[in-house]
Amino acid sequence: MALSLLIFACKTEQKQSANSILQYEEGQALGTTFHIQYEVAHDSIRLDDEIQTVFENMNRSMSTYIPTSDISKINKGDSTIAVDANFKEVFFTAQRIWKETNGLFDPTVGALVNAWGFGPDKPLARIEQEQVDSILEFTGFDKVSITEEGYILKNHPYVYFDFNALAKGFTLDLIGRMFDEHGINNYIIEIGGEILTKGKNVVKDKDWIVAVDDPTQQEGERTLIAKIKLKNKAMATSGNYRKFRLDSLTGERFVHTINPKTGYTQKSDVLSVTVIASTCMEADAYATAFMAMPFEESKALLGKLNDVEAYFISAAGKDSLKEYKTEGFKKLLVK
Repeated sequence: MALSLLIFACKTEQKQSANSILQYEEGQALGTTFHIQYEVAHDSIRLDDEIQTVFENMNRSMSTYIPTSDISKINKGDSTIAVDANFKEVFFTAQRIWKETNGLFDPTVGALVNAWGFGPDKPLARIEQEQVDSILEFTGFDKVSITEEGYILKNHPYVYFDFNALAKGFTLDLIGRMFDEHGINNYIIEIGGEILTKGKNVVKDKDWIVAVDDPTQQEGERTLIAKIKLKNKAMATSGNYRKFRLDSLTGERFVHTINPKTGYTQKSDVLSVTVIASTCMEADAYATAFMAMPFEESKALLGKLNDVEAYFISAAGKDSLKEYKTEGFKKLLVK
């Protein structure tokens, strides 16, 4: 997630169901677009200000694109920052998934993300093994810890956090929690393609139906490859089919998934991974992790995880695709 300087721009609409109002909020935030629908008892209930507050709090805490954010200060070596509860929750979730994936999911990969041109800092003009080895010296979640008071401890001052693989998903979870606190039982939250649902679509009196992009369609309007029913679940997709960098000298294409052990962008036949989980932060993180992991290791990890389903789309040749769906994912497909 590119948590950015663009905080919030919103348009609100309403649609009447039999016994309630469905509020629509849409606009731009966190460097992307958002679309939110939620059921309320009457049209005087508006939660756009509270949605805006969630975006602002996340930017203030974890945006690497804002120089004054907590994470930016920490990345620059400020050890006096006591991070907030949101930062702590993301940190500990990242730490757990880092362990589960044997280090292939690692939010301290931020310096490598910048070096390859996928972060807020200027990329290196040329990346040689020497530069990669140097950055790997201060890459690794085993090089950081957090105190009970929220102070970040680094083994190396150049350790650079990048929580983009969790933070957008966590933003959806926070908005969902806010809706839950207001007693809202039916909603769908979409930010930059990631989705969190609860209940159903009260206007259509049906489950929420969401779609998965066809990863082979890189230009023009997006086309769909699958539709699924989501209820009280989150969904996130990670892929190498839209985010890449072209070397201006060689024309070589570098995808945005970086292996934190080798320091190089990951080469894989997997085009995209869609994950369904109980929280969007987990769906977001596992989707990223599975793009970096060997396919068989991803399948093995999925077998150990509760309430996590996945859909892999891989290139099987010049014009063909190969798919793998967990049994739980298959049950959610709309025929």
